[in-house]
Amino acid sequence: MKEAPTLNLRDHVINEIRTRLVKGQLLPDQRLSEVQLAEELGVSRNTLRESFRALTHAGLLTHIPHRGVFVTRPGAAAIYDIFQIRRMLECEAIKQATPHHPALDAIKLALKCARDAEAKSDWTAVGTANIDFHHAIIRLTDSPRLERFFEGLTAELRLVFGLIPDLRYLHATFMEKNEALYQLVIAQRLDEAAHLLEGYLYQSERMLMAVYNE
Repeated sequence: MKEAPTLNLRDHVINEIRTRLVKGQLLPDQRLSEVQLAEELGVSRNTLRESFRALTHAGLLTHIPHRGVFVTRPGAAAIYDIFQIRRMLECEAIKQATPHHPALDAIKLALKCARDAEAKSDWTAVGTANIDFHHAIIRLTDSPRLERFFEGLTAELRLVFGLIPDLRYLHATFMEKNEALYQLVIAQRLDEAAHLLEGYLYQSERMLMAVYNE
């Protein structure tokens, strides 16, 4: 079968690799096999290399000459920057929440998915549900541009999660806070909700930085 135009295939590969990052299927420092990925995705190695270059430019992959392509390990500066951006975007999004906004259903669904995954002790899936929860918060802004920007940020965020050897330690701490946050938004106690989220994000950042500095 003849390949479609390279640009379309490249975008498909970029999206697929980014999705695997967001789902926690690829971890920091993991080496990517060019042969294996090209076969899995049904693309040429040239197309895959173009995708690798784009993802390297985005900071999600790292090319090391004579060794290969690796999933990026976020540094302390990246962690600080990611959480600074999250506080700016998510707290303002919460303050804009309107009653019966469709994103509230997505927030509620993410909470259920997290609990279902917790019951199975699947902490990687809990992490994915947590990202879906925060993505839904951004949807409260009704801004497609902010949503697209946050989608790019979530892949970097998941790499930060990948620095934690005990995912239960990270995610169990915040599940009840997510539910409390949802209840405050439903009750339209938006300033309280934004304050809770701000403190929550500072706590998450401190936990991650502590592990990074060990």
